[in-house]
Amino acid sequence: MTDRPSVLVVDDKENMCHLVARILGDAYQVKTVEDGARALALIRTREFDVVVTDIRMPGADGFEVLRAIKQHAPDTEVILMTAYATVPRAVEAIKEGAYDYLSKPFDPDEVSLVVARALERKQLKAQAASLRRELNGVYGFQNLIGKSAPMRALYGLLERAASLAITVLITGETGTGKELVARAIHHHGPRKNRPFIAVNCGALPSELIESELFGHVRGAFTGAGETKAGLVEAASGGTLFLDEIGELPLAVQVKLNRMLQDKEVRRVGEATVRRVDARVITATHRDLKAEVAAGRFREDLYYRLNVFPVQLPALRERREDIPLLAMHFVQKAAKTYRLPVDGLEPEALRVLTGYSWPGNVRQLENAIERAVAITSGTRVGTSALPPEVLGESQGALSNDPLVKLPFREAVDLVRDRASRDYLIALLREFGGNVTRAAERAGMERESLHRLLKRFGLRSDDFKEA
Repeated sequence: MTDRPSVLVVDDKENMCHLVARILGDAYQVKTVEDGARALALIRTREFDVVVTDIRMPGADGFEVLRAIKQHAPDTEVILMTAYATVPRAVEAIKEGAYDYLSKPFDPDEVSLVVARALERKQLKAQAASLRRELNGVYGFQNLIGKSAPMRALYGLLERAASLAITVLITGETGTGKELVARAIHHHGPRKNRPFIAVNCGALPSELIESELFGHVRGAFTGAGETKAGLVEAASGGTLFLDEIGELPLAVQVKLNRMLQDKEVRRVGEATVRRVDARVITATHRDLKAEVAAGRFREDLYYRLNVFPVQLPALRERREDIPLLAMHFVQKAAKTYRLPVDGLEPEALRVLTGYSWPGNVRQLENAIERAVAITSGTRVGTSALPPEVLGESQGALSNDPLVKLPFREAVDLVRDRASRDYLIALLREFGGNVTRAAERAGMERESLHRLLKRFGLRSDDFKEA
């Protein structure tokens, strides 16, 4: 029994089958067939990691083999072999899902390289699929992602909040996902099919915010050309999410407090009160207790909002979630921009995990989106990461996740971590002067340049102004 990857070679020329089998035989389990019809019968009963098939064959050609594989085993990678005259057809096949093509005659090393890359892509896709299953399983609550202890505790809290018609106050640093949490509570509760109205209190002009929230009648103020219902009324039956509640003017705080108490609103310029049934969720990055003490936030409103407090952890407090989040954002950006990026290089992942992320999840998503956009291959490397992320290497991975790795992988990770830290210290010592740094390191200048490129470091970033 062997765990070597399996490769199927399909070509109507026996000598070509033997050649490819000889090239790949040491590294893979290789099966050869000499016509497309036999290949079609075989792939219906057995799954292969990679299929290498000629395009022109009697009976079923390479296109039929490709389509059959994508129907029965879509994760199998297909490589086409073609003479020069049929290269355009091979390119056409790539659009239909083939991984790559080999032009005959080909170099043996080229065959090995293309098959190895195809297998790597298959493994990365399997890893991505595994992460997607994990993302959709126990490690998520609606669209929230994370498997760390702080996030698991948060999920339990949100489950409880969603099941109750209770006022929730979400606090946390900027970028921790407060609106995402509010939406998760709404969509996980009994009001999920009713409106979710989100209002950023800090984005509305102070002179208009009362009208926007509670509505107005025609002629109530200059510019009020027609009667208009407010956002509180629009959210009736559903959820009203007031983001950055700490920015709400004191005069409007009074009216909001009354609405929460009486479940009624009065439009600006109108004597009539209207019943509303909106569940209220608020959020802020401010310390509302301090705002109350400073006289900028009403104490009675604070206690009315702080019925069910939810504190969101900063990303630096749940570093073990960064790989899961990073993979999610890679897949999201790759889908948005229709790019073939489907993973991250190990060193890039180490750097991401080591950064403190002052802008939290939002900053991580923006960094990954940019990295995917400028990545030319299939995996994001350190060179695609923002300079501020590369410039900080503190606290990369704790020993806890380290012991979960096989010995060789753990040793490689620690060595790479130490190597990068050494190079950063070296460049700082010599102000980005590569020649002097190479002399101190006892290596050739070109060798140091290669190391810097590998670890995503630029000497210019260390040069003094």
